[in-house]
Amino acid sequence: MDIFTLTIAVSIIFFVVIGSYAGRSVKNLDDYFVAGRRAPTLFIVGTLVASVLSTSIFLGEAGFTYDGQMGPYILFPGIAVVGYIYGALLFGTFLRRSRAPTVADFFGRRFNSHRVQQAAGVTIIAGLGCYLLVVTQGAAILLSDLTDLSYFQSLVVAWLSYTIFTLYSGSQGVILTDTLMFLLFSVATLLFAIVVIDNFGGISTAISDLTQIESKPDIASWHGTIGPGTEWPTASDYLIWTLIIDMSWGIVYAVGPWQSSRHLMARDEHVVVRAAIYSCFAVILMQLLIYGIGGLINIANPDITPSETVIIWAAKNLVPEFLGALLLAGIVAAALSSASTFLSLVGFSVSNDLIKRKEALTLKSTRLLMLVTGLIVLAASFYFPPSIFWLMLFIATVFAASWGPVGFMSIWSKKITADAAFWGIVTGFVFNVVPAAAEYLGLIHLPSYLNPALIGIVVSLITIILVSRRGKVTRPEAIYRMRLHRTPRSDCDLRKTKTTLLAPIFLVAYGCIMPLVFINYYVLPYQRGAGQLLADGTINWASGETILALSTAALYIPLGLISVWIIWHRYSPSVNRRYNLSKAHALELAEHG
Repeated sequence: MDIFTLTIAVSIIFFVVIGSYAGRSVKNLDDYFVAGRRAPTLFIVGTLVASVLSTSIFLGEAGFTYDGQMGPYILFPGIAVVGYIYGALLFGTFLRRSRAPTVADFFGRRFNSHRVQQAAGVTIIAGLGCYLLVVTQGAAILLSDLTDLSYFQSLVVAWLSYTIFTLYSGSQGVILTDTLMFLLFSVATLLFAIVVIDNFGGISTAISDLTQIESKPDIASWHGTIGPGTEWPTASDYLIWTLIIDMSWGIVYAVGPWQSSRHLMARDEHVVVRAAIYSCFAVILMQLLIYGIGGLINIANPDITPSETVIIWAAKNLVPEFLGALLLAGIVAAALSSASTFLSLVGFSVSNDLIKRKEALTLKSTRLLMLVTGLIVLAASFYFPPSIFWLMLFIATVFAASWGPVGFMSIWSKKITADAAFWGIVTGFVFNVVPAAAEYLGLIHLPSYLNPALIGIVVSLITIILVSRRGKVTRPEAIYRMRLHRTPRSDCDLRKTKTTLLAPIFLVAYGCIMPLVFINYYVLPYQRGAGQLLADGTINWASGETILALSTAALYIPLGLISVWIIWHRYSPSVNRRYNLSKAHALELAEHG
């Protein structure tokens, strides 16, 4: 047994044991579904990041940057990840106030409609069920490549690795193992990046050297490789495509079920807000490290095939064996953490959201349904070929279309009706999946500005507006929404509020510092290597790379200041008291007609 197999085996056994041990504290459905609603900030950050970073970023996206798109993936100012922040402020904190066991259950309560809950539950089962299938197969392919196990043996090992503790411990085990897995792959990736960049002579030297790769001359430019043979004929096509994708993913981070459901486990609303902002930073760091290393590996070897194996190749060839083994164990952990989250959410929806039960749901029946769900996924993993990786290109953004408009309007619109919510979810789902599938199969070709996610969002929004005009919001719906807008007294605490305000202050600091870092350690070396410096040897400030580097300030400084204002006015005892009194008076009038 080599060091790679041994390290992966030890890490998997460790996570299974720890996750299963957590199940001892599961006493009721609240523990099983939402970890007792007592998770601290670190655990929410851990589960948010671990559930979104899987093999797709370490393999697929790293391969994408290796093929030619490192520049834009590094320079664009994190448009997607700010979804964590506005999602927490505008949806997640209100979701937690509902104290629902699942996000689909929240929609059912908000609109006083089990049909809406069922629609949301079906999208979870269909969307995350497919995602779980893909992640399981991805973990199996990775295990079969790194160990002596066959692909089918690896499928069983991967499935057992996340199913055992998820089945027994529910969210209690998932949130604990997610945090441990997050710490493992984050530390391993950071150490790996430091060693690789040092081998390349430092970041400035590496960026300059990268511009000399003849086969990929635009890899470090702001638009990456474009033109004949790519999906983007021009730089503007790439810009439109990436803006739509980033904004769609931002909505996914904000309201997607495997992200927003984590807020239901938080100890209080301050944890929700802090964790969202710190998760934004954590994902940005991981993306910069993985995308950057994915592109820079071209300096060592520009001909790795398939490109999805670029990180695996580097782990085996560019760093000491133990560090490479630690990184690969981290990648496997990232896959298993996502899989455990998806299984738990699909299992919860199967047991809680589909059927209107006459009898109370029990812990035993929930675990049984979770097992059945897992067995179906295992069987499907054997039946379907692993070529279905294309699902990962659009399955996540399905929730931007089907849940985005309904999610935000459920909190902020007085006019959205239950029927509008139902048809908004259905049409958003259909008008995303159908065009995306047709485009993949070659039946149609959509321009950059008609991305399926955008089509689904627009159709869902139009549907909600039209259907709401033909209906009427019921009194229970209106009262429930008004109750959601009353901040819990326990969260109007000056000490907690001051601690929470540190997080958005870091956003402002990030917006001030990162443009300087990008200019000095990316733009300057890039322009020097590409021969784009001005005649006097200074930076060309009119270039796309420079503009994108400076755009970080334009996004994060206002976002941080707005977040400070919202947090202070929502949770400061002195400011909030008057607001809550007016809300209480309005709610009393509504409840008494």
